[in-house]
Amino acid sequence: MSEGVHAGEPRRVGFYAGTFDPVTTGHLDVIERAARLVDRLVIGVAENPGKNPLMPLAERVECVENELPAIAARTGGELKVASFNSLLVEAVKLHGASLIFRGLRVLTDFDYEIQMSGVNRRLDSSIETVFLMASERTQFISSRLVKEIASYGGVVSEFVTPYTQERLLARLKARAAG
Repeated sequence: MSEGVHAGEPRRVGFYAGTFDPVTTGHLDVIERAARLVDRLVIGVAENPGKNPLMPLAERVECVENELPAIAARTGGELKVASFNSLLVEAVKLHGASLIFRGLRVLTDFDYEIQMSGVNRRLDSSIETVFLMASERTQFISSRLVKEIASYGGVVSEFVTPYTQERLLARLKARAAG
């Protein structure tokens, strides 16, 4: 149990969702910062076949799970990964969360996220959305750009962890061979 939370007291549970194809250092920064704001943070890995992910769902979940022990050690937070294939508000409710965390990098993120926040609020007014601005060192990172750089042989070690990089490069190699 987190410090300051006593038996019987309500726990603040947050939900941070994404496709995480791949999980980047930008995602990990938001996870760590969000974990400091709640007693429990669920990282929801969306199946999202419409985005045609490079990495299968199970592998994306595994990459996120691999990073959580270090984050939990630094934050003292309770962290859990869960995959989902539903409306975000349904996944949030399923995991007992009342806060949705979203990371914002640039103005175009805000335009999209404010729309999603409004729709989610209409679907369930008891769920709040909390926006966290990307750190200066991660604001330019996106999964799409990481995949593009890696696909052309560029170095992505600054944008993903070694564990994720290894899996990403293996997927790209398999795709090129296939």
